[in-house]
Amino acid sequence: MAKHPAGWGVALLHNKRWLLPLLVALSVSTALAFILRAAFDSSCDRHHFEVPKTRFHPATGTGAGAAAPSPLGFMKSKHVLLVSHELSLSGGPLLLMELAFLLRGVGAEVCWITNQKPSERDEVLHSLEHKMLGRGVQVLSAKGQEAVDRALKADLVVLNTAVAGKWLGAVLKENVPRVLPKVLWWIHEMRGHYFKMEYLKHLPMVAGAMIDSHVTAEYWKNRTQERLKIKMPQTYVVHLGNSKELMDVAEDNVAKRVLREHVRESLGVTNEDIVFALINSVSRGKGQDLFLRAFYESLQLIQEQKLQVPSLHAVIVGSDITAQTKFESELRDFVAQKKIQNRVHFVNKTLTVAPYLAAIDVLVQNSQARGECFGRITIEAMAFQLPVLGTSAGGTTEIVVNGSTGLLHPIGKEGVTPLAKNIVKLATHVERRLTMGKRGYERVKSMFLERHMAHRIDAVLKEVLRKAKNQHS
Repeated sequence: MAKHPAGWGVALLHNKRWLLPLLVALSVSTALAFILRAAFDSSCDRHHFEVPKTRFHPATGTGAGAAAPSPLGFMKSKHVLLVSHELSLSGGPLLLMELAFLLRGVGAEVCWITNQKPSERDEVLHSLEHKMLGRGVQVLSAKGQEAVDRALKADLVVLNTAVAGKWLGAVLKENVPRVLPKVLWWIHEMRGHYFKMEYLKHLPMVAGAMIDSHVTAEYWKNRTQERLKIKMPQTYVVHLGNSKELMDVAEDNVAKRVLREHVRESLGVTNEDIVFALINSVSRGKGQDLFLRAFYESLQLIQEQKLQVPSLHAVIVGSDITAQTKFESELRDFVAQKKIQNRVHFVNKTLTVAPYLAAIDVLVQNSQARGECFGRITIEAMAFQLPVLGTSAGGTTEIVVNGSTGLLHPIGKEGVTPLAKNIVKLATHVERRLTMGKRGYERVKSMFLERHMAHRIDAVLKEVLRKAKNQHS
């Protein structure tokens, strides 16, 4: 079976002591992530390492090289309440945390509420709350009079994900009508089971909804009308952006070379091999099974056509060795049955994706059904000048330019053979791979940076605050 890259950060620091200063110089957040991850759990399970202290830190500085003033400066001294359905290492809560730190960075007073907490102590939740407290974000109980008082006092209330809607009636009760005019509802879901009145009955009355892609916004508009007979509020589409920390690593060729060498060494992959990776939580909806079938088919095509290409490898980042699901067992059984264990590598889920983006050649975004609401890993890969093979669904269609920055294929079983052929295309045409990667990087620089996202959020918040003020007066 392929080697797991467990604990390679520790071994690296013992054997190459010169590397630590280099990594610190190129990206403090990435270097700390390596050390902490290895120290907490040699299996690299993202549920058991401490979140790096600098992961969410905004860029600071003075002089000619200083970062431009944040467009969110008008939020200084504003009172903002952020309500998340959970606090975990999944995309929605982390995005809300980024917003919290952007607002704190301009002097806003920010409070955080997690509506659903586990009954037992959760180390990830505790660590994330600690990070927020350290950055000046107040963490409140989801219930009680203090939560009600903060909601009434706030200039802006942000509900994160559809499920967070249950908090309104359960906690605010008769105060709901007073709070709704200043609520911005940030929606990330693309699944039908979220369309329930218990979650969304207050949705038409809020100041606005913020959604990560146009296709998702259209889906919500149609679905709420057809299924629940309710109308969406004013809806704003805000594409996400890459953090400065990630871009610093992506644009540092020395850093990328070092990361590429050592991740590949841990996987047992040579520098000449071509690596296709799917980086996402392992579940049927993310399409790892169809990706592996397409990968196997691509190997057969190469053999049948007698193509001369370097060795191909597939990497699945998002595994969970400690709690292997039935679906993941099916993936591993397929790999064993097809005798491609030396070509397929399972990597445990991790918050630190930069090392793997530096190490691979192509990202595969194979989310099924309606696809991703946005799919941030796609723009992160493009920042590393990687072409993307993605499903023609969801937010991926708004990120990847088919034939220019990557290649799209259909969802479902119908997409297996087209994906296999696209794998072969990129494996056999180095120049096409590199050109697509460069075009993807240019697209990120023009559309998908943190400053772009901040400007888009700036316009939304100004409009929502204007509505709330008018309603109050």
